[in-house]
Amino acid sequence: MWLLRAPGPEGHEWTFRILPGGTKTVGRAVRADFQVDAAMVSRVHCRLAADTHDRLEVEDLGSTNGTFVNERRITRAVLAPGDHLRIGRVEFFVSRETPAPDGSA
Repeated sequence: MWLLRAPGPEGHEWTFRILPGGTKTVGRAVRADFQVDAAMVSRVHCRLAADTHDRLEVEDLGSTNGTFVNERRITRAVLAPGDHLRIGRVEFFVSRETPAPDGSA
């Protein structure tokens, strides 16, 4: 499972999880799968897709302020553990969580 974590408002943290085979949108809109109500984030900013081969891809969806991976503006990119994904002023740290052998997280 892929994890994206970022500091949120009022001392909270945003934590988003993406399972293999999952596709999620990120943005301010209610229809976004992962809602990030923050400055410079478009209504539907980007899409994250985790395939079944342990790859996580991010695609900018025509956002006004761009999507950045490790401070490089991208249209589409493959993410790796340790990368930083920035949308608007929110910077997510990308990591992987491997389930325990007994199936617990």
